[in-house]
Amino acid sequence: MDKLIIEGGNRLVGEVQVSGAKNAVLPLMAASLLIDGPNTVTNVPRLKDIETFKKLLRRMGCEVASENKGETLKISAPDSVKPEAPYELVKTMRASILVLGPLVSRFKRARVSLPGGCTIGARPVNLHLTGLQKMGADVAIEHGYIVVKAARLKGAKISFDIPTVTGTENLMLAAVFADGRTTIENAAREPEVVALAEALVKMGADISGAGTERIRVEGVSELKPASHRVIPDRVEAGTFMVASAMTKGNTLIKDCPLGHLEALTEKLEAAGAEIREEPEGVNVTGDWPVRSVDIKTRPYPGFPTDMQAQMMAMMTRASGLSVITEEVFENRFMHVGELKRMGADITVDGRNAIVKGVERISGAPVMATDLRASASLVLAGLVADGITEVSRIYHLDRGYEGIEKKLGSLGANIKRVKR
Repeated sequence: MDKLIIEGGNRLVGEVQVSGAKNAVLPLMAASLLIDGPNTVTNVPRLKDIETFKKLLRRMGCEVASENKGETLKISAPDSVKPEAPYELVKTMRASILVLGPLVSRFKRARVSLPGGCTIGARPVNLHLTGLQKMGADVAIEHGYIVVKAARLKGAKISFDIPTVTGTENLMLAAVFADGRTTIENAAREPEVVALAEALVKMGADISGAGTERIRVEGVSELKPASHRVIPDRVEAGTFMVASAMTKGNTLIKDCPLGHLEALTEKLEAAGAEIREEPEGVNVTGDWPVRSVDIKTRPYPGFPTDMQAQMMAMMTRASGLSVITEEVFENRFMHVGELKRMGADITVDGRNAIVKGVERISGAPVMATDLRASASLVLAGLVADGITEVSRIYHLDRGYEGIEKKLGSLGANIKRVKR
């Protein structure tokens, strides 16, 4: 099992390129099930989750070709596709649930394994299933599998109790061939949802309102193949922004989608960072000492839960007291124990983490528990005294393409050790 070895103390200086967004690629790959392709997806990052989804599509009978060292995918879903997603693949990646909507929409049936538990909290799929039932589908849970059948889905009005990104995406995918209009109320507004809607429109779908709380989908009879460029990964970009700010760095982040990062930008500027848009990207210059800021995670456009752990790492060295409130997931403070092993002063009270900045943190052996927790430990290692060893980095590889190479190009003393 690989691990990262980090010697802290170096400023991050230079230029770094942001990869395509994993959370935008996966819905586009799922959308390819709607047509007998080839559907083309470009700017694809080389990540473990992408490989898992490719395996899933191939298992169902899709043709998946990789070109340009994996940066381009061409996906065809023939009529012979077997509409089933097996447990052994779904259990490794919850986003596999995204095949449910397009399978039911095109093939009239689907058998998809329940995703199971999640280390950062419950992410139930009941909202997906209730939406499909409102569209006229028969839904059952049999032997750990979601079994859905529908002669033809019908347009319906669906209102979510809480915004759900994969739920919004799944029901958009389901509704493109439905009979009549489907309206999704309290829809997720994330940029990845907008990117999926724009891709489906390019393929011939009739969708309006993406990026707002109400999305309307008018059913169509057919779609056509198209080419889609994946939007930049806002979380990867945000992670580099925090890394530059907390190391007193001076970093130009290329393909940084600053318009998708307004809540993070506001907090980084309040903490003392200077953020400037330039023709080639976004320049982030850190200042010292870091000023403490309070953070409360919210659905987009609020502060992203996927940046909470990284900001907590930054606040461990801030001057003063920070209160970080996690409103999205109920169990997303598992990185706290590992940060405390490095000397951080953090107290958890329910959904609140009270972070008292300390003068120094020390390198230590730490263990990643989830994707963004991994990133927070890497960032902490960049400013720690001595050596930090981050193990279980397979979590990190799910969402960051060669992060050690990118940070190393900026001057970080970081290397991957293979076991």
